[in-house]
Amino acid sequence: MSRILIIEDEQSIRRVLKKILSEEDSSYEIFESADGLTAMQSIKKDDYDLVLCDIKMPKMDGIEVLQATKKIKPDIPFVMISGHGDLETAVNSMRLGAYDYIAKPPDLNRLLNSVRNALEKKKLVTENNSLRIKVSRKYEMVGNSIPIKTVKSIIDKVSSTEARVLITGSNGTGKELVAHWIHQKSNRRHRPLVEVNCAAIPSELIESELFGHLKGAFTGANKERTGKFEAADGGTLFLDEIGDMSLSAQAKVLRALQENKVQRVGSDKDIKVNVRVLAATNKDLKNEIKGGRFREDLYHRLAVIMIEVPCLNDRREDIPMLIEYFSNKISDDHGDKPKQFSKKAIDMLKGFNWTGNVRELRNVVERLIILGSQPVSVDDVKSFVTKL
Repeated sequence: MSRILIIEDEQSIRRVLKKILSEEDSSYEIFESADGLTAMQSIKKDDYDLVLCDIKMPKMDGIEVLQATKKIKPDIPFVMISGHGDLETAVNSMRLGAYDYIAKPPDLNRLLNSVRNALEKKKLVTENNSLRIKVSRKYEMVGNSIPIKTVKSIIDKVSSTEARVLITGSNGTGKELVAHWIHQKSNRRHRPLVEVNCAAIPSELIESELFGHLKGAFTGANKERTGKFEAADGGTLFLDEIGDMSLSAQAKVLRALQENKVQRVGSDKDIKVNVRVLAATNKDLKNEIKGGRFREDLYHRLAVIMIEVPCLNDRREDIPMLIEYFSNKISDDHGDKPKQFSKKAIDMLKGFNWTGNVRELRNVVERLIILGSQPVSVDDVKSFVTKL
């Protein structure tokens, strides 16, 4: 059922609009307001899927209602209606976030098409927001230890800026989680986060992966391809394991960061890009610079802000919370009730040397959920967990 609010100071027009919409779809739930101030009280209190709003009204006009609503509930689509409108008014309302603009008397087909399309857009936005919540839960950062609180604090400070961030830490510590949280908390969160694992791509293909290529640019280039920089335009590009990137690719990345331009392999045409770059590595890049394997100028471009993700051994007090989190998530994925872990089992797991960090702990928890008893006991840990 779609909830539609009609804001119109003329009762006869409200009555006609309500009749048209009710006849179009009986599932529409129609609400009315005779002026902007009353409408704003309703919008603040209740949720609506669409607002049909007159522009010329006493007390508070439609443009003011649109602007006020976008500040508190930006996802509600507005279709503006006015008998006094002109092209300038239409352009202004669209610029301020209106979905559509219809002149009085409204064309019936145009009005109904606009309503249907606006409601479909609202549905998609709701679905996308729900998906975004699921994604953020997937990348939830679990823990209350001082080291992890420090990381969260830096994320909160840096996310709303455009500063580049270099994320360091051992394998399995959660560098990818940090990148996702920076993006989710940034002003670019509604644009894509594009990930590139530099270690997983052969050195001869990394430039094509990052910058794209033209058809015939090299053997096997059978069609034109868009690179990751272009795909991330307006959003965030996460370069994971950047310490494994070839020197030639590093030079091109440096140019892209300096000039906000890229060139596809086989082309001399510049393509403008607007990308925030986050990078991560498990290597000591200063040693890589000394060894001639990493460019110092690129390092300084990337490391405006540095975040070091702590090893699990340095945040052992978070292990009980992580065990509970993984137990709930894994059991939910398997369609089972979460398994409990005895205190002695948790204490034993806290005492292990976690060389594989959080990723290793997650795998161990899954193994114990599948093979262990309820609750998971010390004997289960002894039987199914082997530490080198």
